[in-house]
Formats: sequence, C-alpha cells, structure tokens
Amino acid sequence: MFSIFFLMGFLKRLKHRLRYELSRRVKPVMITGFKVCKGEYFDNVRWSSTTNFGSIKNIMFSNDIFIGHYNFIEASNGISIGRGCQITNFITITTHSSHNSIRLYGKEYDKHTDPLGYIKGSISIGEYCFIGPHSVIMPGTKIGKGSIVSAFSYVNGEFPDFSIISGNPAKITGDTRTGDKILLEKFPELKPFYQAWAGIADANE
Repeated sequence: MFSIFFLMGFLKRLKHRLRYELSRRVKPVMITGFKVCKGEYFDNVRWSSTTNFGSIKNIMFSNDIFIGHYNFIEASNGISIGRGCQITNFITITTHSSHNSIRLYGKEYDKHTDPLGYIKGSISIGEYCFIGPHSVIMPGTKIGKGSIVSAFSYVNGEFPDFSIISGNPAKITGDTRTGDKILLEKFPELKPFYQAWAGIADANE
C-alpha cells in the first residue's frame, strides 16, 4: 500500500515538473501543488510557471494561495504569505534593494559585500490579501490580513488589517470591511465563513 501511494506521489510531482519545463518553452501554465524546501507539500497552491522565485527556502507558504503570471518573488531575507492570498500578475516582491547604495558608491559598489545604504528586511502578507497587478512590495513591508493592494502600487511600510492600499508611494485609501459589510448584509449565509478567518461576524463591528 505504501509503495502505491509513493508511486502516485512521484507521478504527480513528475507531471508538475514536466508541465513546468514544457511551459518554459511554450507558454505560461498554472501549476497546482507546491513543495517547499523543508519538504512540506501544499496541495492547493496554484502558481504560474513564469513566476521567478529567489531564495525560495526562505518563503513561508500556506495553503489556498494563488500566484499568477510573470511575478518576481525574492526572499533572501524572508517572506511570509498567509492562507488564501492572491498574488496576481507582473508583481515584484523583494526583501532587499540596492537602489540607494549604487548611487552612493558608484563604480566602487561591486567591491563591497555589505554596502551602506543597502536595504534589507522581511516581508509579511497576511491571510486573504489581494495584490493587484504591476505592484511592487519593498523590504520590511507588513500587510495585515484581508487587505487589498491596488494595481500599480509601490508598497513600503506597515499596514493594518483590512487596509485598501493604493498609490506611489502607497497609502491607506480605505477599509475592505466597508465593502464586506455590504456583501454580508446581502449574503448573510456567508457570515460564518467570514467569521472563521476574520474574527468578526460583520464588517466594521
């Protein structure tokens, strides 16, 4: 019995790998299932073959995550992505940036292993967040659960739960619970589902 399950798992991983290699040569595809470096397997993570992961061993995944096409996720200083997050397309999430250091050092930049002005920091994205297309999330950013990052936003800093985050530089422009309250009143049967993760029966309580 064990050997059958092992074989089924092997064939499933082989199928994903073949799809990934083929997609690199043909077109983007969505792949279901993700195995992190520590061996944990998430069966309901959907991710694009065109998303580029850097230092993937430093990413803390959860289940039910969607990661779309043509994203760059760099995790040298650690990234945590909460359950149910949707990361759409053409997004950069990076835990380091040299954009200050290269100006300060000029042609001497490459001679320094830990240059001054170099920005490093972990990133945390809470449960059930939505990251809109063409957004940039900078090192040291913390986004609370249930938040929305609008398309084309440059996000840097800490944002509380249920924030609507927009702009360049991004600021809080609203509260997702405002819209949630309207939807929960329209569809009251959804309140138990909302309560299960949000910790509130209605928005704005």
